[in-house]
Amino acid sequence: MPRGLRRERAVGTPSAGGYLVTVLGEFVLPNGGRVWTAPLIDALGALDIEEKTARQAIARSADRGLLTSEKVGRRTRWHLTPHARGVLTEGTKRIYSLHHEPRPWDGRWLLVFATVPESRRELRYRLRTRLGWAGFAPMAPGAWLSPWVDREAEVKEVLSELGLGGEARSFAGAIGGLGDLADLVAEAWDLERIGADYDGFIERYRRRRPGNERDAFVASTQLVHDWRRFPFLEPDLPAELLPRTWSGHRAADLFHRQHQRWSPDAWAWWRERAAAD
Repeated sequence: MPRGLRRERAVGTPSAGGYLVTVLGEFVLPNGGRVWTAPLIDALGALDIEEKTARQAIARSADRGLLTSEKVGRRTRWHLTPHARGVLTEGTKRIYSLHHEPRPWDGRWLLVFATVPESRRELRYRLRTRLGWAGFAPMAPGAWLSPWVDREAEVKEVLSELGLGGEARSFAGAIGGLGDLADLVAEAWDLERIGADYDGFIERYRRRRPGNERDAFVASTQLVHDWRRFPFLEPDLPAELLPRTWSGHRAADLFHRQHQRWSPDAWAWWRERAAAD
């Protein structure tokens, strides 16, 4: 995984560090990539994160290489690092395009072989997390599958960063005559469980009605934070591989509709705090 940002922060768990990454991507990145400490504390406080825990999350993000600090008198201003800008920009693109910007599929698959010794558990975990974010499903020990062959460049970068590129192999092509395509998809992605997760997302947010700007900030941030986990679960599978009544499409429509509805008030609340500090 890129040094400094563990991809588990993008899975959507309601941790201080996870919420901080969402705030950085949603509000700090589009606003110049710099922010004082107080707005971050206020933002995490609105999300029920205590100040001490919020400060620890900010410090840990700096330790991971996401943020650099600048002292201005007694205050601290934080800047997103170039690495963080790149990761957050790519993450935003993947999150917002999921089931929203359909693209044609040429029927080809990308199969990657990359093995890590059992004794190197941390490296195995990092590989699994990074390839999961890239949209690959583990098919067998050391074998990873994706329906998007253009993800090969991303895989090369991942393997290079992890020191695994020299022994890895990749193959791109259409599925052969042996086996059933539906069975292959079911083996790689648990569509029934993922569909239930999409249904749960719809249920959580379809009736939510923020009462003021602070509520809109909380609702919008939690909406994006929860949506962030879905690229880990399935790689925006082509329509040909999905059930006709796939709830991911309805969930994506709801995500964009609610985000557009709540975003103006959420930004108003954020800008007031960012300007007041």
